[in-house]
Amino acid sequence: MKVAILAGGLGSRLAEETEARPKPMVEIGGKPILWHIMKHYSGYNFNDFVIALGYKGDYIKKYMSDYGKLDGNLKVDMRTGEVERHGHSTPDWQLELIETGPKTQTGGRIKRLAPYLHKERFMLTWGDGVSNVDLDALLAFHKSHGKLATLTAVRPPARFGHLQIDGNQITEFTEKPQIGEGWINGAFFVLEPQIFDYIDGDSTHWEKEPLERLAKDGQLMAYHHNDFWQCMDTIREKILLESIWASGNVPWKTWKD
Repeated sequence: MKVAILAGGLGSRLAEETEARPKPMVEIGGKPILWHIMKHYSGYNFNDFVIALGYKGDYIKKYMSDYGKLDGNLKVDMRTGEVERHGHSTPDWQLELIETGPKTQTGGRIKRLAPYLHKERFMLTWGDGVSNVDLDALLAFHKSHGKLATLTAVRPPARFGHLQIDGNQITEFTEKPQIGEGWINGAFFVLEPQIFDYIDGDSTHWEKEPLERLAKDGQLMAYHHNDFWQCMDTIREKILLESIWASGNVPWKTWKD
């Protein structure tokens, strides 16, 4: 099964980072967040990726084309020009990097990937968020209900610490709890090819008309994920993910090195 990843947005709220590179190439622990996302999928043996490019897409093309050549150690014979690789662990990935236009909206990018998804069921996510979603369970849930689309519903991390107050006395302080009620789109989807009929063209936002119409038609189901999920929309969130990675206790690291 192919995994489609949208990696073409501007990332304007990460302008400090994205002036020079696309948002999916902003690094966490020395690796682009796109790499972390792909490692998550490959940990469940989903290794066939179709990546929708847009803003600074050449940056992603170069990284992926160089990755297999430069990963690990190199022995270079300067006299002969021979280069020998060793100590590398290149992932077993197949990638198609597709230009989908610099200003195309999310729905339009998805529709532009249709020819590369071969009218088959596929997974979809964005190139700017990490999670420990159980992808096998997600797929099994999708197969069980027979609808066109499954969306992973998550509880967003609270931005500020939670206070329980009795008068002026703080009786409980909890740092960054999960919100106790309300679910949001966590952007880990399983989709049937008929969803392309719900997308009009390049100007279509996937999160608006297509998902609204799928829900109205009874074709959109929610897989509830109660564990770790974090997007990277701001510098603050990048710093948070960096600190988690540095701690060594990384919830989204579901793969083996």
